[in-house]
Amino acid sequence: MDFTKLFSLEGRVAVVTGGSRGIGEMIAQGFLAAGCARVYITARKAAVVEETAARLGAGCIALPGDISTLAGIEQLVADLSEREDHIDILVNNAGVAWGAEIEDFPEVGWDKVMDLNVKTPFFLTQKLLPLLKAAARADQLAKVINIASIDGLRPNPWETYSYQASKAAVVHLTRRMAARLIRDQIVVSCICPGAFPSEMNKAASRNPDASAKGIPSKRVGTAEDMAGGAIYLASRAGDYVVGTALPIDGGIVNGWIPSEVVDPSGH
Repeated sequence: MDFTKLFSLEGRVAVVTGGSRGIGEMIAQGFLAAGCARVYITARKAAVVEETAARLGAGCIALPGDISTLAGIEQLVADLSEREDHIDILVNNAGVAWGAEIEDFPEVGWDKVMDLNVKTPFFLTQKLLPLLKAAARADQLAKVINIASIDGLRPNPWETYSYQASKAAVVHLTRRMAARLIRDQIVVSCICPGAFPSEMNKAASRNPDASAKGIPSKRVGTAEDMAGGAIYLASRAGDYVVGTALPIDGGIVNGWIPSEVVDPSGH
């Protein structure tokens, strides 16, 4: 066993949606550090995408675009197809949230979230299948990593109805896509982040100490935490992890026992 190659992404080509900031940027940075030849990052705001690509340095390529619509997805695929004849790794990270009290929750807050968080990962993967299949082979599988949330594994206390439903849908969509695409030597898996500083999670960004109080690990996530999980799934190390939803959350989903709960035995 060559351990140096187990987690290596040397020479691979990756695409990270929503890659201009937050979790997407963390993953893109990790992929570059692990040896990716090129990492394409995409998001709606061209200036932000280009700034991030410049900051991440050689190998990071900005491809601005709006993938919330099928037309935008097809444009991104066309842009990628002009530049590459294969894609080794696709990270479906772009997402949006919406919060409102149940009596006032609007239809637009449902449709916008479900479209970008659930429909876009499916159709972008579908449209990129020729490039993913071109990369996939028995000794180096192609990878699709969907980014869900711990809110797709358990409810949070906020009235973000469509967001929580969408992330649960991503977890199950991952399982279904994985069952089909493994026959094409494409592994589909899923990351469920907890509290990481990002534009979406303003609390973790602005007041990490307060956020950490509800996390068993007593801290919010870092770029290394997210990059480590993504590199594991994208590399040879994760080849046998098919359809799995991996929480990267400091123990919120699987390790939290409220302090007010007392074991009847006294322990």
